[in-house]
Amino acid sequence: MTESCSSSKWVLLLMLIFGHFSSISLAQDGLVVNGDFETRPLNGFPSEAITDGPVEIPSWRSIGTVELVASGEKVGGGMVLIVPRGTHAVRLGNDAEISQELTVEKGSSYAVTFSAARTCAQMESLNVSVPPASQTVDLQTLYNVQGWDPYSISFAAAEEKVRLSFRNPGMEDDPECGPIIDDIAIKKLQVPHKPKDNAVVNSGFEFGPWMFQNVSLGVLLPTNLDEETSPVPGWMVESIRAVRYIDSNHYAVPEGKRAVELVSGKEGIISQMVETKADKLYSLSFSLGHARDKCKEPLAVMAFAGDQAQSFHYTPVSNSTFQVASVNFTARAERTRIAFYSVYYNTRSDDISSLCGPVVDDVRVWFSGCSRNEEVRVLFGIGLFWAYFLVLG
Repeated sequence: MTESCSSSKWVLLLMLIFGHFSSISLAQDGLVVNGDFETRPLNGFPSEAITDGPVEIPSWRSIGTVELVASGEKVGGGMVLIVPRGTHAVRLGNDAEISQELTVEKGSSYAVTFSAARTCAQMESLNVSVPPASQTVDLQTLYNVQGWDPYSISFAAAEEKVRLSFRNPGMEDDPECGPIIDDIAIKKLQVPHKPKDNAVVNSGFEFGPWMFQNVSLGVLLPTNLDEETSPVPGWMVESIRAVRYIDSNHYAVPEGKRAVELVSGKEGIISQMVETKADKLYSLSFSLGHARDKCKEPLAVMAFAGDQAQSFHYTPVSNSTFQVASVNFTARAERTRIAFYSVYYNTRSDDISSLCGPVVDDVRVWFSGCSRNEEVRVLFGIGLFWAYFLVLG
């Protein structure tokens, strides 16, 4: 009887432990719950609501004027609201906020992908936060003729429970202004391994944010100066404008499935600090390509490696969509900055307003030989040897 009671206690304890861990559902890669805002509210969508007043958005907490808007909906002045995908999206009024609690893996890094469009205010922006991380994304620049773009920011999970928030920091006179957001997704970022023959981390940009398979706009990477937490691990965007993260499903990618398109001229810089040894000679090489997105040429990249800078024009051979370029440099310290930006401001030939540019991929930095000082010392040693040999002879 005692053994049976003891066994029952152990079974009950194991069931409680299993129940506790099974109830912790980590956020899966892809859309967050109702991340596309297509889940029908209890009292229906605004167009079919049976009562007046604000509509509660399933799985989201709202503060201020948060509106569910529909594709094709018109506001004052006859302006048609842009819904990035599907039928519905959310518009944030002045100082309004929408948020959702997520369960994540403490200590891991995540990328948040979302689509955003501005309405009637040119200076609109969107603050995205997962405390203590917070970033304001500028929506002033229209990167393509469709009027909306996917963006990505990143955060390091300080706790298992985090709150993802989107807030409109603006205070516009027109209450119908305010950014529109849609398609909110999350992805746990993997830590790229460091290859032995290449100092560049995530050299082919294969590790990056969530990308929707049926979206052909890529993902914009706004300013990010934190090399430890980046939507594309290892890389920083140290400029006021964004660069575009692209995939091989919709663009020509030199190597693998991912690459970066420099779409903002000199205002869109991507960089990385790589490990080097002082006074050693290195080579930086990379693939320079055309995304086959009807981008008007000429295309050119300015490449930086330590104190060296060199421009490269896209001049492919035959039917190739990319070429390999390289720069030699001598490291001055234990870490060396490499960086790229587009020499020109390019647009597509079919609409003359969508921004585009050269593609960078397969970035490599490797030790290429002795430094100049070492070469001088070696040559000097050889000279002394022959001088000594001739004297003895």
